[in-house]
Amino acid sequence: MIERLTEARIPFAPHVVTGSDGQRHLAYKLRITSFQSHDDALRLTRLAIFGDAGDVPMITIGGAGLQRLLNRSAAEGKSVEGIPIASGRTLPLFLWLTLPAGLGPGSLRQQLTFVTAKGEIERADDVPTAVIENAPVKIAPPLRGGRWLVVDGPGNPLSHHWGSPVVIDGKLSIPQRFASDWFGLDEGNHSLRSRYEALTSSVDEDWAGYGREVLAVADGVIVDARDGIANGKPLRPLETPADLTAQTLYGNFVILAIAPGVYAHYAHLRQGSVTVRPGERVRRGVVIGRVGQTGSAGAPHLHFT
Repeated sequence: MIERLTEARIPFAPHVVTGSDGQRHLAYKLRITSFQSHDDALRLTRLAIFGDAGDVPMITIGGAGLQRLLNRSAAEGKSVEGIPIASGRTLPLFLWLTLPAGLGPGSLRQQLTFVTAKGEIERADDVPTAVIENAPVKIAPPLRGGRWLVVDGPGNPLSHHWGSPVVIDGKLSIPQRFASDWFGLDEGNHSLRSRYEALTSSVDEDWAGYGREVLAVADGVIVDARDGIANGKPLRPLETPADLTAQTLYGNFVILAIAPGVYAHYAHLRQGSVTVRPGERVRRGVVIGRVGQTGSAGAPHLHFT
């Protein structure tokens, strides 16, 4: 057990998810905080992950692999000797594990290896978390048929959605962790219907997905909705909002409760298109809005979580 004032914990237990690749995955965050009162920084050099009570790690990560858990890579040509954790700082590691075939652990144990400024090796041997394996909530597509490019989804742990923390009222969360962006495509698989010398010359109507119907993915109750925010202009610089809330980031939006504790979020909807109100019950497949570009959006698309 490590004797220094360092805490390592997993704030939320991961759920087992079967991806479109047919494999089973776990996604979770490991936070490591140093509470030392001096500047003798620890350097994380190795992370080993064990399943259940096993004594052989399922996966061992070091070097550049650790850097990738920070949503960034080591500088080109720079040697990778671990990640320093200064006194009073928290290191967030974003884990995306693919489970070996036939293996379904009910718990995980993380082993952390550190090197001190004096070259001493220290370890935290038992950082546990349960693994949750519930039946997934089945949903329908959030859009009508046609051609759609879906990007920055939860299968890409380096996307801007995956590691974008937001602090509201003193509480840290990553609300976009499992979000994806849906862009409409024309028959030539282009998001823009015409060519432009400067893409900033385009308008919303030039984008193939703009104005397309957005659908309820399941039966549920509208818990929040907003309309009235003006449409933006494609690929223009975005203003930084004074506060980071759904009201400023989402633009016009709908939030639909589809199961206990499970919500579907639709953001950046076209001004004047939201057809539902909080408290309203809706059926799967009904139109709740249209694709737009409002809030923190650089071009017309549907942000769906």
